[in-house]
Amino acid sequence: MSTKAGLRPWFSATRCMRRSQLLAPQHKRNVFTSSDQPFPLQSPDDWQLLQDRRTQFKMLVDLFGKHGSNVTRDNTFQPHHQLHRPLAPSEATLSALVAAGAHFGHAKSLLNPNFMPYAYGVRAGITIIDLDSTLPLLRRAANLTRAVVARDGTVVFVGTRPDLRAVARKAAERIGPQAFHVGERWLPGTLTNKLQLFGSDVARRQNVTPDLVIFLNPLANIHAIRECAIQHIPTIGIVDSNVDPRVVMYAIPANDESPRAAELIAGVLSIAGREGRALRDKEEQSKKLRQSRYMRAQERGTTRYVTDRD
Repeated sequence: MSTKAGLRPWFSATRCMRRSQLLAPQHKRNVFTSSDQPFPLQSPDDWQLLQDRRTQFKMLVDLFGKHGSNVTRDNTFQPHHQLHRPLAPSEATLSALVAAGAHFGHAKSLLNPNFMPYAYGVRAGITIIDLDSTLPLLRRAANLTRAVVARDGTVVFVGTRPDLRAVARKAAERIGPQAFHVGERWLPGTLTNKLQLFGSDVARRQNVTPDLVIFLNPLANIHAIRECAIQHIPTIGIVDSNVDPRVVMYAIPANDESPRAAELIAGVLSIAGREGRALRDKEEQSKKLRQSRYMRAQERGTTRYVTDRD
C-alpha cells in the first residue's frame, strides 16, 4: 500500500479527498462552477486537468469579479424590510412606491371626482394613481410629523384593519413614548367626550388630546376624523381613488388596501418622527449644558451671555 502511494502520489491525494468529502458536513451551494469535480480522478492527467481548471477559474474570478452584479438581499426590494427596516423620508423613491403597489386604485366607476388631480389614468378598468404627486405629499407629511415630535407633540397611528394593526403598533413603537396606536376600534367620543370616557381626574391631570393623528384606513374611521376636525387636530391619511382627499388635512394618495403600501408610508412617517425626537433630545442636552455653564458663571461672578460655543 505504501509502495502504491509512493509511486502514485495523486492516488493517495484522491483517497484523502474522497474521505474528507464523506466526513465533512454537506452544505448547499448556490453557485456551480467549472472547478467542481463530478467524477473521481483516475490518472495523473485527470489530476493535472483539475489543477488547470482551478487556476483558470481563479483567474477569471480575479479578472471579471469587479464587473459582476452587486445585487444582494440588502439592496433589493424585500417585502419584510418595509415593516422592520423602513426607509427614511429622504430615501423614499418612486420605485419603492411602485414595488409596494401604491399606484393601484379602485375601479373607474368608484373614482371620486375630487381625486382627479391625483389620478394618472385608467388601465384595465382600474384607476392608476399618479405617484409623482404621492411622493412630495408623503415627504410633506413626514416633515410635519418630524416637526410635531420635535416640539414634544404626541402622535397617534390609527389602523383598525387586522392587517394594519401590526403596522400601526410598529410605527408607534419606533417613535417612542410620544406615539400611540389604535388597532382595534376607535371609541366614539374619545376626543369630544373625553371627560365622560376617561374621567375628570385623568382628563385634567393628563393631556389626552393628541397633536397629530395618522390614519392608515381613513374611510373606515370617518367618525374619528370628524372628532379631530372638531378639536382642530391635524390629520394625515392614506387616500385611495374612491375617497375624497379633503377628508383629511394632509392627504397621501396611495392604495389604502395594500399592506405593503401602508407599511412603507407608516415606516417613512415613523422614521421622520424618530428624527424629530432625536432633534428634541439634542436640543434638551444643549439647553442643560447652557444652564450648567450659566450656573458655573454665576458662582464665579462672571455672569454673561452663554452660547453653545462657550
